Amino acid sequence: MANDSSSCKTNKPPSCGSLVTILSLDGGGIRGTISGVILACLEKQLQELDGEDVRLADYFDVVAGTSTGGLITAMLTVPDATGRPHFAAKDIVPFYLEHAPKIFPQPEGLFALLPKLPKLLSGPKYDGKYLQTLLSSLLGETKLHQTITNVVIPTFDMKKLQPTIFSSYQASVDPSLDVKLSDICIGTSAAPTFFPPHYFSNKDSQGKTSEFHLVDGGVTASNPTLVAMTAVTKQIVKSNPDMGKLKPLGYDKFLVISVGTGSTRKEEKYSAKKAAKWGIISWLYDDGSTPIIDITMESSRDMIHFHSSVLFKALQSEDKYLRIDDDTLDGDTGSTDLATKSNLENLVKIGEKVLKNRVVHMNIDTGAYEPIPENVSNEEELKRFAKILSEERKLRRMSSDTMTKDPSN
Repeated sequence: MANDSSSCKTNKPPSCGSLVTILSLDGGGIRGTISGVILACLEKQLQELDGEDVRLADYFDVVAGTSTGGLITAMLTVPDATGRPHFAAKDIVPFYLEHAPKIFPQPEGLFALLPKLPKLLSGPKYDGKYLQTLLSSLLGETKLHQTITNVVIPTFDMKKLQPTIFSSYQASVDPSLDVKLSDICIGTSAAPTFFPPHYFSNKDSQGKTSEFHLVDGGVTASNPTLVAMTAVTKQIVKSNPDMGKLKPLGYDKFLVISVGTGSTRKEEKYSAKKAAKWGIISWLYDDGSTPIIDITMESSRDMIHFHSSVLFKALQSEDKYLRIDDDTLDGDTGSTDLATKSNLENLVKIGEKVLKNRVVHMNIDTGAYEPIPENVSNEEELKRFAKILSEERKLRRMSSDTMTKDPSN
């Protein structure tokens, strides 16, 4: 892992092209396996166009991720010793298959028969030690400013009772936020009741020490799409030269791929009649689930998709916004932490099925997912987006070369 103090960002900025490109990755625990299948497909499409050496980080101005999406964001953007992405998208699924059972160890034998509630009342479901050790090993001393491209990872600071957004852009002006990627990933993954909150301190380049008391980024934005768009807009408002002539509300110039991790069938999870009898304990634990967490995460995810859908429709730019998700999970596949071999393998199959599914948009009147009029699969739509991303990258390279030869341009 690269650990020097220099930035590894080598991508040509939006000022050299015609679009701002964003990849957004939802939270969802082990369901990040689904995201891994989808991202591997997109990277393969790009490699077919531009060669085996290209990676997703070469095409996106911002990669944003929450919770498990934050972990994937780090994997896609952390540099190796040569300054290239340390992981390819195809590495994500094997990573989850190998490590998820150790991050979320399942009780066996007599322990599997014991009630889970007493454990939850006395502490988090998992101690998080394996995850912390794993991330420290994988990401090393790499800091936020060293990622291959810009990243945006939401967390929530429980001591301040406010979100802390770790953004490459913000780290350049606020040294206190330029912390280790491993700490950011542990913090954004610290789901209440599942893992302990993550405390750490950071001494910045100016000698100032800051403290962080972080819990899961899903408390802030389970779907980080708008958080990423806002981070870019802030740079436009501040007249960052990398943004060129973009306008603060020029969202018609944004290209966004938003990848969900699936959710359970909406009508099957909980009912008001049942919940009417719940007290504090039942809101925290019901038949293996944590209702208050599920409701918070699903609300955040759907509201951001709704606002994004309205925004792109209003700008007549729906062709530049792709949301890939599945809201028909049921049983074990809807779990965020049932990391059994069979369930993880089923999630891989679901990811493959999602690629074959017809593209759906959100009906902004009802909030329901509906197939688009054209009979186009998610895989086919990813192929169309890959062509746009490839063309944008070539345009930026040509523009940059022209500027180098003739600075007066």
